[in-house]
Amino acid sequence: MEEQKRKWRRISKISTDFSLINRLDDGCLMHIFSFLSPIPDRYNTALVCHRWRFLACHPQLWLRVDRAVKDLSQPGVYPNIEMAVSAARPGDTILIAAGGSHHVSNIQIEKPLCLIGAGESPDDTTLICSRSSDSALEVMSTCKLANLTVRTELGCCLLHRSGKLTIDGCILQCESNPLDHLSYAIISTAGAAEVIPSALKTCSNGVSVLKTRIEGGAKAVLTSGTLSLQRVRVIYTRTSLFFWFEVEGSDKNTVQSASVELPIS
Repeated sequence: MEEQKRKWRRISKISTDFSLINRLDDGCLMHIFSFLSPIPDRYNTALVCHRWRFLACHPQLWLRVDRAVKDLSQPGVYPNIEMAVSAARPGDTILIAAGGSHHVSNIQIEKPLCLIGAGESPDDTTLICSRSSDSALEVMSTCKLANLTVRTELGCCLLHRSGKLTIDGCILQCESNPLDHLSYAIISTAGAAEVIPSALKTCSNGVSVLKTRIEGGAKAVLTSGTLSLQRVRVIYTRTSLFFWFEVEGSDKNTVQSASVELPIS
């Protein structure tokens, strides 16, 4: 009986707290949602009620790419990634629709952005780079890619010039037997740490790769200058091999860390 009373008190407290936060106006609630990570936190807020869904999916919080969109006047929705990147503001999140393929070619990202696939797995959202392109995406600022598959034939999936690049839960697919070793998953030409003019203040150059599968290519990572692999660690499981390593330059100022998951067939 006492346990039942405590349970009802907890439920009552939660209901009261929810009622209090719903007294905030839309602008205030949306500002609070902007501090949440897009997935899963901001996504989960959309499941609470109709009002929270409207605010959590508002174009001010993230842009959407949908190949099937016909009404170009709809705010925050674009038919391709290049248009969304061009329209985005520093710090914006771009949600890329699942299903089918999105064609990309040498798209330059010069401002801090987050690109996320909208599917349940990275296989659901595929970016395909044409054979004549140097890269699918060229990153020149702080950027995060999550839940995406990036596929290319020649060239590279991701060309990292500067800023901090984070690749989380993605699949990078290259040519299995690349001609003259021209195909790479990641190429980094970044130099020493620098100050990037943005709302995110100071960011150092680097690449972090987490829970990502790399297929094909002459090398998983190609770096320039004196950058080299350091402190390689491997953990073996029944289904995968997990690698952690750093790419470090002789000047000790440029450090790139990565962990890569390779499935065992």
